[in-house]
Amino acid sequence: MSTAELAPAIKTCCADLYAQDWVRLLLGNTFHPGGAALTRHLGALLQLGPDDHVLDVASGPGASALELARTFGCRVTGVDFSAEQVTRANVASAAADLADRVQFQQGDAEQLLFDDGRFDALVCECAFCTFPDKPSAASELFRMLRPGGRLGLSDIALDPALLPASLQGVLGVVACIADARPAEEYVELLAAAGFGEVQVEDHAAALSELVKQIDVRLLALKVAAALGKHPGGTSLGVVDLTKAKPLLAEVRAQIAAGHATYVAITAVKPPS
Repeated sequence: MSTAELAPAIKTCCADLYAQDWVRLLLGNTFHPGGAALTRHLGALLQLGPDDHVLDVASGPGASALELARTFGCRVTGVDFSAEQVTRANVASAAADLADRVQFQQGDAEQLLFDDGRFDALVCECAFCTFPDKPSAASELFRMLRPGGRLGLSDIALDPALLPASLQGVLGVVACIADARPAEEYVELLAAAGFGEVQVEDHAAALSELVKQIDVRLLALKVAAALGKHPGGTSLGVVDLTKAKPLLAEVRAQIAAGHATYVAITAVKPPS
């Protein structure tokens, strides 16, 4: 079966995985390295303001969209493949009293159902690497922006040829590692889609910090399991707690060797 034929199943599997409560336990509310601070930094790089309408692609539970609206006063539309995540995000927006400026809907990043040039800016955090058809996704991101619109993308960057087999399973997917690409390839994909002024920042420290946080949370869960206070015992969803720690050590080794990092990429759709 071809990659194109497998794509719908891959998207559904990934969306369902990120909707699980145990993923939130490991990754926190923002689901990406750097958390809210890096989201604010990305918003600053894009020079967001109250007049901007921003599209958040793969918006997950909505934390980043809400953070951008609170910090910069912009309007944000979030889109996510998971209907469950969209429901959670809209509930969070209402609870934050931001429903007038932040809304979420279900959609596919490779086939976005918006008119051309609808948005002033677009963000996509730790998700582009999970899209099966990255050239199509890059073209859709380009199509969404008005001429002169700004793109902010943050993601894991690595050479998949150097990725150990142990990181190509569930933990690799949760950590946005399994289908990540080198930063140079992301730049090439964006340039091929039509973007210009592409700039790359390295944020390896944010990835290292996320791995550290996951390690601490896993330890707490293992202690709870040993005390009989975790109903799943040594299992967390589809993750075996007894095997997770050595996998995290593999991630740390990849970061230390310079084989894996986290990048923030900005680009501009040229004025027409």
